[in-house]
Amino acid sequence: MRYDGDDFYKAMGMTPVSNGQAIIIRTERGLTIAGTRITLYDVMDYVSAQYPPKFIRAMLSLTDEQVNAALSYIKTHRAEVEAEYQTILQEAEQLRQYWEEQNRELFAHIAAKPPKPGTEAIRAKLQAAKAKLESRA
Repeated sequence: MRYDGDDFYKAMGMTPVSNGQAIIIRTERGLTIAGTRITLYDVMDYVSAQYPPKFIRAMLSLTDEQVNAALSYIKTHRAEVEAEYQTILQEAEQLRQYWEEQNRELFAHIAAKPPKPGTEAIRAKLQAAKAKLESRA
């Protein structure tokens, strides 16, 4: 079967633009906004937090067209994008846990070091602020 113009992109699950090029493409990073390093999973972080499109546009330095294409793709393919998004979140959590475990001894070693000379005043101020915050909880 031969596809012309936007039909090809629709058949491939991509979002076309007026000049016939896809805005949402699949790369090795996953579903990505063409011409950027921004994935739909980045957009999903803001969608999940219920931020408005203008905020998403500003935070990710996107055009209105790019944001609209991303949101439209997410809406049209919600189950697929949500499943991939959950996989990405799980992988990120596993990586965080891995590196936390790898660095646990290093963090303990750093925490056990005595404070540097001349930092006593700032450390006392930080301890007072921390105690004040803990007393409110």
